[in-house]
Amino acid sequence: MTNEIRLGALYLMLGEGLLAIMGAMIKYLSDDLSTEQIVFFRNIAGLVVLIPLILRTGLSELKTSVWHWHLMRGLVGVTAMFCYFWALAHLPLTEAFLVKLSAPLFMPLLGLWWLKEPAGRYSWLALVIGFAGVAVILRPGTAGEGMDDAAYNAMTVAALIGLLGAFLAALAKVTIRRMSATESSQRIVFYFGVVAALVSAPGAVMNWQPVPASAWLWIAALGVVATLGQLALTKAYRIAPTGKVGVYVYSAVVYGALMGWLFWDEVPASTTAAGAALIIAAGVINLRGSGKTA
Repeated sequence: MTNEIRLGALYLMLGEGLLAIMGAMIKYLSDDLSTEQIVFFRNIAGLVVLIPLILRTGLSELKTSVWHWHLMRGLVGVTAMFCYFWALAHLPLTEAFLVKLSAPLFMPLLGLWWLKEPAGRYSWLALVIGFAGVAVILRPGTAGEGMDDAAYNAMTVAALIGLLGAFLAALAKVTIRRMSATESSQRIVFYFGVVAALVSAPGAVMNWQPVPASAWLWIAALGVVATLGQLALTKAYRIAPTGKVGVYVYSAVVYGALMGWLFWDEVPASTTAAGAALIIAAGVINLRGSGKTA
């Protein structure tokens, strides 16, 4: 393993660790705040962290001629965020992270449909295996281990909402790829934060719940942790090839299982472990087959 790949893997695991902590914070805050409030606060806090970076590079960094793509990316991305935060509030951490990690499986389909990028046999194989893993986690037709029908139905709805969020997150990433020729990372992140904050504000007002004094510190930490996590992931992909380090995104499953066990006494079901194995296998196949279209 070269130094670049080793460093890239470390940055990637750091980034996923920070985003896993963000997920745990969201789950914790969900006891007191509505999903709409959390989405709004997450984006406002992220903007507060990002603005000093924008000011350092200059306001000219914000000039753009593709407002429509920024608007689309913002609307799709914030909807994906609503779905993911809802799943975090209603699923065990491990299962919420696993459903989120199905997002890359949608990207070959979206790339083929929109960008006319060919999807090879590795991508199709990964798609089938990955969604088999999601189906195992959902346990169709059975309430699962120690679960009554009502709890099973609620978990299924939450998982399906999370799966919709994963699809929308993949669409947002393809939109970013569409903009990447002319738009910088800071500009894309900034306009996403602006659009997401504006779109989530009405829902936050309509579903407003009193914010406990202790929650404000968590909200501030949420913005810092989320921004640092994104910066770490960006650094990882800049210094090492995706195909060499991308598999480390699945460290999020370990972080989720550990935090779910430590803070919520969550013990993953055997079907969750089986589904995780299939989704991780699909991710590895997809990464190893990158660029192979035959």
